[in-house]
Amino acid sequence: YIRSVSSLEKRSVFLIMSSLSVLPPECLLQPFPVPQRLMLGPGPSNVPARIAAAGAQPMLGHLHTETIEIMNQIKSGIQYAFQTRNRVTLAVSGPGHAAMECAIFNSLEPGESILIAVNGIWGERAAEIAERIGAKVNTVVTSAGGYFTNEEIEQALDKYRPVVFFFTHGESSTGVVHPIDGIGDLCHKYKCLFLVDSVAALGGTPIFMDEQGIDIMYTGSQKVLNAPPGTAPISFSERACQKIFNRRTKPISYFLDLNWLANYWGCDDKPVRVYHHTGPVSSFYGLRESLAILAETGLENSWKRHKEVAEYFHKGLEEMGLKLFVQDKKARLPTVTTIVAPPGYDWREITGYIMKTYNIEISGGLGPSAGMVLRVGLMGCNSSKANVDKVLEALAEALKHCHKSRV
Repeated sequence: YIRSVSSLEKRSVFLIMSSLSVLPPECLLQPFPVPQRLMLGPGPSNVPARIAAAGAQPMLGHLHTETIEIMNQIKSGIQYAFQTRNRVTLAVSGPGHAAMECAIFNSLEPGESILIAVNGIWGERAAEIAERIGAKVNTVVTSAGGYFTNEEIEQALDKYRPVVFFFTHGESSTGVVHPIDGIGDLCHKYKCLFLVDSVAALGGTPIFMDEQGIDIMYTGSQKVLNAPPGTAPISFSERACQKIFNRRTKPISYFLDLNWLANYWGCDDKPVRVYHHTGPVSSFYGLRESLAILAETGLENSWKRHKEVAEYFHKGLEEMGLKLFVQDKKARLPTVTTIVAPPGYDWREITGYIMKTYNIEISGGLGPSAGMVLRVGLMGCNSSKANVDKVLEALAEALKHCHKSRV
């Protein structure tokens, strides 16, 4: 009779016959069961089936005609999401950090001055990146949960006279959405570029790149857009391009050099796109689909839904006796809510209980808010009153079952 051979027997035979010193790892000889979770932390968010299916479409070459058409449609979608007509609009192959470095590396030369508004971790990260390329870094700092007045910003611009002003629109570490109106005019008055990080806010709260005088802006694919992490939309105004394309020195990064990226994305009007790097084609499919969903939904409808759901959540938290970290209601980021860590509880035990019991991810603080807050993200498809009800139920149960000290 014919006896089937077990995988263990096959492995034993392989061990006897193989001359390899490093053998196939056992963990890769069986599938990995990825759990289904409700991702309500500050990102990444859940990927809808439609976007996941788009990413599973057949592979194309990164310079095939069809891929270029997809890239052109992505550019149009980013222009809509950003509310800009900027010619140099594209998606960096990488997460939001890559877009941050692309913006800073291209707009600054060694020895030039940058002013960074620090109201959370992303301003801190921008300062470190700028320091690494030899820029003169000055900061204006406010407390976690706070924001700057335009008068404070103007005073700092007048004092430091930077060539670039970095500003975080949606500070996910503290839950603040920063007012933008008038800042672009101030930057232009003092002859500097206005650089905005809108990773955690884009699509969830109003922003108008052209109308608000923003020169460089970027976001990430994994927040409100609900695409997998790994592509980062970014756009440059003509003012920014004039400075960037007339640099005295080359940008420190070849991979993030805007001269190359602009050509790869067809933003420089040259007849041929020259090979620069192999773009993440499958990720482009997902990003295109996420921008299509945003276009179908409508920006204004998306902004309205995120605002209404956030306010519904905030009301529920207050009814539970929990406090919101950002006191000014107008400054509360609709996409990421920060909750004052309940006194007497270990925030890790709360997030761990909710993950284990409800399969829901929420997180603790980050950077200046570490140990101080719980963070809940309600972004894109995850921004719904049904998800709010689930989180409120999970929080209520966690507070009943988690240990509370008497201190």
